[in-house]
Amino acid sequence: MTRILHRTLNKHMPIAVGGQGVWLEDAEGKRYIDASGGAAVSCLGHGHPDVRAAMHAQIDRLSYAHTSFFTTEVAEQLADTLIEDAPEGIGHVYFVSGGSEAIEAALKLARQYFVEIGQPQRRHFIARRQSYHGNTLGALAVGGNAWRRAQFAPLLIDVGHVSPTYAYRNLQPGESPAEYGQRLVRELADAIEHLGGENVIAFVAETVGGATSGALTAPPGYFRGVRELCDRHGILLLLDEVMCGMGRTGTLHACEQEDIAPDLMTIAKGLGGGYQPIGAVLVQSRIVDAIGKGSGFFQHGHTYLGHAVACAAALAVQQVIRRDRLLERVREQGQLLSQLLHTHFGDHPHVGDIRGRGLFQAIELVSERGSKQVFDPALRLHARIKQAAMDRGLMVYPMGGTVDGRLGDHVLIAPPFVIGDEELDAVVERLGEAVDSAIGQARAG
Repeated sequence: MTRILHRTLNKHMPIAVGGQGVWLEDAEGKRYIDASGGAAVSCLGHGHPDVRAAMHAQIDRLSYAHTSFFTTEVAEQLADTLIEDAPEGIGHVYFVSGGSEAIEAALKLARQYFVEIGQPQRRHFIARRQSYHGNTLGALAVGGNAWRRAQFAPLLIDVGHVSPTYAYRNLQPGESPAEYGQRLVRELADAIEHLGGENVIAFVAETVGGATSGALTAPPGYFRGVRELCDRHGILLLLDEVMCGMGRTGTLHACEQEDIAPDLMTIAKGLGGGYQPIGAVLVQSRIVDAIGKGSGFFQHGHTYLGHAVACAAALAVQQVIRRDRLLERVREQGQLLSQLLHTHFGDHPHVGDIRGRGLFQAIELVSERGSKQVFDPALRLHARIKQAAMDRGLMVYPMGGTVDGRLGDHVLIAPPFVIGDEELDAVVERLGEAVDSAIGQARAG
């Protein structure tokens, strides 16, 4: 009998009691390969001694000081570390407790910036369908996850949504990837024109699509075109790298591979690796300078901003990533994961697409490859795969509604950066068994 309101009711949840490296263990002694890092969170795996030591040391010094009274050495040090490797022009960091809070803060910061510089008429955000930006009301509004939005729609601000970068489904016959990217940029230009460029605050996008769409990458030139379009209209570019950032795709920031710098960028999961709740907004200096010369006060805040123990954990995680050259390892292991996925699923009759970057990859399931026909959503294939994987001691991150919020299934794979070759072999082998078992059960009724 549980008194916890779990996200899924009427389901028995195993009790996690321990974790080391890429493995988690439940109260029955069963071990699981954490091949999704929870939700792409556990970049260093579990129980890393350096992070644990840093947290203990910080607790001995200071656990908490409210940011309306104090700053802390560890928060300042973490900010300095993040700015050293930040995209061009990023000069400040705003610490929060997670990804949804980071998006909320970024949306409000973007709006306040335009009020401060005398453009209060800017009130619109544009984002993309099949995106996920968090579960608070502002984050849900800019997000394009139809299923998550549906019952809360009357409470959400009105946000325009354009097409995702979804080449598998939307690349037209005879169209090159670069041409597809430019077509998407033109669609965004039309959306801006409809609202009036002078009325738009920001375009919000995941650099690489995450939970809703399954590791969707952008076609070449797309983000360069988006950046130029935003600059032309004075619109801010807000990149959401909560899931795909902090090394997950093989560079510290996924936008490095697009050769652009955003005006605002949200990070979270890989920032602290799950050792403490923490997120952040990385902000261009000109935005902060405008507020500093104006009201001098960001009209936003939470109780646990810049929490000292959370900052200590995140600082240790980032130091380990640097010291152990884990970005290189992500690229190497990402290549191996891609090879293994293509070897195992490349000719699979029910895997239509294999995509992603680094240790952030996904497979999309189809009932028939030639037509790209989806499975009946009533089968809940993604949920069946998750359970079949757990039965085999494997944690992956399946999701339904891949195509439009209702149709389609995919499985996201985002293991810790420290995963070894044999463990990757086991991940793909167990995933293959889980997919085949789940499809067999679904067809058997």
